[in-house]
Amino acid sequence: MKNIKVVLFALILVLGISTLKAQDNNNPWSIGLGVNAVDFYPTNPGLEGHGSWLNEFVNAGDHFNMVPSISKVTVGKYLTDGFSIEAAGSINTINKIGDNTSSDDSYFSLDGAVKYDLNEVFGETAWFDPYASVGGGYVWMDNFGTGTFNGALGFNLWFNENFGFNLESKYKHAFESNIVQHFQHSAGIIIKFGGTDKDGDGIYDKDDACPDVFGLVEYNGCPDADNDGVIDSKDDCPNVAGLESLNGCPDADGDGITDADDACPNDKGIKANKGCPDSDGDGVVDKNDKCPSVAGPEANNGCPWPDTDGDGVLDKDDNCINVVGTASNNGCPEITAVEVAKLEDLFKTVYFDTSKDSFKSETIARLDEAAQIMAKYPTAKFAISGHTDSVGNNASNLKLSEKRATAVKNYLTSKGVSGNNLTAKGFGEDMPIASNNTKSGRAENRRVEVKLVN
Repeated sequence: MKNIKVVLFALILVLGISTLKAQDNNNPWSIGLGVNAVDFYPTNPGLEGHGSWLNEFVNAGDHFNMVPSISKVTVGKYLTDGFSIEAAGSINTINKIGDNTSSDDSYFSLDGAVKYDLNEVFGETAWFDPYASVGGGYVWMDNFGTGTFNGALGFNLWFNENFGFNLESKYKHAFESNIVQHFQHSAGIIIKFGGTDKDGDGIYDKDDACPDVFGLVEYNGCPDADNDGVIDSKDDCPNVAGLESLNGCPDADGDGITDADDACPNDKGIKANKGCPDSDGDGVVDKNDKCPSVAGPEANNGCPWPDTDGDGVLDKDDNCINVVGTASNNGCPEITAVEVAKLEDLFKTVYFDTSKDSFKSETIARLDEAAQIMAKYPTAKFAISGHTDSVGNNASNLKLSEKRATAVKNYLTSKGVSGNNLTAKGFGEDMPIASNNTKSGRAENRRVEVKLVN
């Protein structure tokens, strides 16, 4: 019967442990060294020399069995979610069984337990680590042995990451009556070890978000090369301090556009202008705007179009920017009917030397006056026509009329009239305005005319 209970206990313990999956947690291993005390008194009500349950639970002087040496050794392995397993071995000498004395019986025990960290229920305290455990074991006293079912409460007080103090009270329920139920109390030191820190940054790999790269505690083990509060793995500009809102990239002018994407990194602008300002809102950014405080078109480098002559026609549309004109004539002045008539009268008195294209002296003043009028109207175009009487042959008359028309054109251009606004053509004797049969008629036919054509 005793062997069946031992086998059953071992099977239950192995199955319980095998259902838990070990994980690589910080310092998963532990070793404990301490002393133990065995107390039979408060666990066996009704037996002679024993009290009721938990009676005189801490009466160490009357009921505790202890030896003055290290008498308990534990080895533990953290598993997952607050669970761990522990194997414990202890020795003692029993000279008190309740109020009864004993003849210094030897006591040995081997125990296995599954422990649960109560901080998972109460909340993490870091330094104070209470736990509960359940398991089983085997106890030998002199020539007797029995399996036990064990339940315990205890706590660890951690002085640092690896070193602490342990205190535990364990109830052991024996399966054989020759060894009665008892408490085993223990106290000692406990040491945790086995954690890995591959990058050597002082943060165990389990808690290290960047276990292969040396990092900082405040960033869970990840590096922040530029010290801007954005870890390198999330920093688009890891070597230049920047803003978290811009994924670690800088924004010198504070316009919300990273310097790398900002065409004007030192001047606060808007995204539509690639980070450049446009003070006058004309669509031309200030750095390209020759008039940044006054709105103007891009075609004029951000400046408004001028109207130099003040005629209401902007210079960009004004063909005569220095002369007052009309919008209908693209900013140029329009010749009046009075002045056209004046020109026609002046040209009626243009005289040439006989059979030549040279002017008579009295003609020069008239041509100068005509040139002054024409020059005032740079867009007005005129047709100059030369005519002769019928004296002589037609071919020579045609040639002479062309020379005289050209002579007039050349003189006018020499006085500032645009040659592009003048045409000259000779018609010979073909277009008389009077009879060639009289001297006065032939004089009228020898003429130069000017007509406004535009």
